[in-house]
Amino acid sequence: MADTQRGYHHGALKAALIDATLILLKEGGIEAVSVREAAKRAGVSPGAPFRHFPSRAALLNAVAEEAMVRLTMQIDQALTQAASLSPLERYRALGQAFLIWAFENPHHFQVISTRAVIDFEGSGLRAANDKIRCQMRQLLNDAVSSGELVGISVEDALLSTRALAYGLARMNIDGQLQSWDIKSGDYLGLAQHLINEQIDRLKR
Repeated sequence: MADTQRGYHHGALKAALIDATLILLKEGGIEAVSVREAAKRAGVSPGAPFRHFPSRAALLNAVAEEAMVRLTMQIDQALTQAASLSPLERYRALGQAFLIWAFENPHHFQVISTRAVIDFEGSGLRAANDKIRCQMRQLLNDAVSSGELVGISVEDALLSTRALAYGLARMNIDGQLQSWDIKSGDYLGLAQHLINEQIDRLKR
């Protein structure tokens, strides 16, 4: 059935295909995603998506770009809410916003963190990622100026905190946190606790 017969227009078809892709990711991971299967799930003809997404990589890239927009919005909102706090506490708010987003949107995070299947460098993803990194670096520089950050360089603090947050989020989607026998099953809570501990140590 052609997309026009389903009542789709240009923008709605793209959104429907992205939604269908997220369902495929939930059911079987990245390996389960194909343009034809997304078309089938969206209820359109096999050839309909190729006007928008000529390849599997293009479809996954669209999912990654949507993910980056949502992540950026969540971080910006957290920083706005924490505007009156000290630089290191704003840095904590940024880290917590990232963790909440990654744990609540595991399928978006799976795509955005699997760079072998997306065009990270040739799209807007690199610029958006660099913006977040610049925000982090500026907050840490401000923390040095205010005397909050001591005993560690800005670059070491930046890399170590980012690595911990990213690693915990990736362990969650890979099923590795579950193997640590966390009795409450509160994997996000554990991740937030570990990030808080690491940021507290930056003050010492």
